[in-house]
Amino acid sequence: MIPQVHINEVGLRDGLQAQSKHLSVDERCRLFDQLATTGVSSVEIGSFVSPKAVPQMAGTDQVLRHALANNTGVALNALVPNRKGYELALASGCKEVNVVVSSTDTMNRKNINMSTAEIMAASQGIIESAVADGVKVNAYVAVAFECPFEGVVDPEQVISLSKRLADWGAQRIVIADTIGAANPFAVEALLRDLLLGISADRVACHFHDTRAMGLANTYAALQSGVRHFDTSIGGLGGCPFAPGASGNVATEDVALLCQQAGFSTGIDFSALMAAVDLVKELTGTAKGGRAHYWLSNHLDKVVGQ
Repeated sequence: MIPQVHINEVGLRDGLQAQSKHLSVDERCRLFDQLATTGVSSVEIGSFVSPKAVPQMAGTDQVLRHALANNTGVALNALVPNRKGYELALASGCKEVNVVVSSTDTMNRKNINMSTAEIMAASQGIIESAVADGVKVNAYVAVAFECPFEGVVDPEQVISLSKRLADWGAQRIVIADTIGAANPFAVEALLRDLLLGISADRVACHFHDTRAMGLANTYAALQSGVRHFDTSIGGLGGCPFAPGASGNVATEDVALLCQQAGFSTGIDFSALMAAVDLVKELTGTAKGGRAHYWLSNHLDKVVGQ
């Protein structure tokens, strides 16, 4: 049996949240419609955050309702930064939410104006409510390798936070290299220890390509047994509250790596490249991933494989 890799497309949220050009609800719905044809396992539809804090995410409830009404089977999830965000997501019909806890106190205060203890307590409450409501929760542990304010992060802190979130009922723990500071050796070391306490099928990775190591880190995670990854169409991405957080690892790059390594992703490369073209058109800034030029000229070599 061909091993399966699951790709969660985060372009609609992480890809757009730091863009200077704010896409309209209609434009984001149009982008979702194209992404839904690509074969990705799931799509992060947006964030239920105050539009004053992240104006790019205004109208996420409308995008979600469009996606629910026009979905072709792709799973949908959304970020909820706090209890109010969770309640808004629930009211909009969201059945899978993402909570975020940073590995350092300073990053938690910069990101959501809470201490680590406070955001963990808030996350526990959301997770427990979600379990009772039949809503799936993915718990992100951000700046898992290095913090832009406190520097290199102790892996034991990441593991401790991850285990607590998993024990509370989060179905998946997402190890997030928010500013793209990881390297493959650090990824392998962290996952080796983390997977001693949490099974690989409950772990995902979220990499940024700031230092050109996004794909190498993805490979290290694959070698460690992780089969769930966040990626962003065209390599868009960045956190407005984390200096140095540039683009996410590109969906097209990870899909090509997985295919050539013998994994199945379900990706339709023709539809995926059409989605890249669309996000380039809509944003005016997306350039495509590292494999974009080659894929544009050799699509026949991957279509149908």
